[in-house]
Amino acid sequence: MKLGLVIDLDTCVGCNACAVACKQWNTSGTTGPLTDFEPYGKDPTGVWFNRIRNYEVGDYPNSKTVHFPMSCMHCDDAACVTVCPTGASYKREEDGIVLVDQDKCMGCNYCAWACPYGARELDREDGVMKKCTLCVDRIYDKNLPEDERKPACVMTCPSHARYFGDFDDPNSEVSIISRERNGEQLMPELGYEPVNKYLSPREKKNVDTYVNETNSIKAVKDWINRLVAR
Repeated sequence: MKLGLVIDLDTCVGCNACAVACKQWNTSGTTGPLTDFEPYGKDPTGVWFNRIRNYEVGDYPNSKTVHFPMSCMHCDDAACVTVCPTGASYKREEDGIVLVDQDKCMGCNYCAWACPYGARELDREDGVMKKCTLCVDRIYDKNLPEDERKPACVMTCPSHARYFGDFDDPNSEVSIISRERNGEQLMPELGYEPVNKYLSPREKKNVDTYVNETNSIKAVKDWINRLVAR
């Protein structure tokens, strides 16, 4: 089993609901609390497992804003696991989720430096590294209805831009949509084999434009003359 996410960049509206839901669930979950620093101050910061980057692509008037959610990719060959000197970072064999054993973590930051996706968050208050767990305490909770055993970010996305499932199952939702929409890994050339995949924005039809070459002053004068002529 290889659990992961598919994120549709064509559908994501950048509302940050996934980031807030992730923060709310995990701050009271197995890795919580997710510390905030001066949340109401001049320069608020804190621990977030999911961050949304925003990019403008193309040239006006055929430009497009792309909202790009970023979290742990749960790589098959995770650099964060390789460099960890204490064995705190590890990848589970049963489902492929990359986790951090906080009892072993000494907050050395090696994993954060090794991760090219910026997915690691050092909790300065607890002195340990924290990251996306795919809501491991939620997806296996048998007290929840089966259709709710999904990461908090997937459950809350209002535009249904996030999908969760088993990439080892060719008939799973994530496998099917990845095949149909050519799901892509982020920076595959690095060789870390990220599990999560992105669906690229669909091509946008160009908008025909024209330049109004009419002299605005002359147009106003002509309009006044027409009024006077009445």
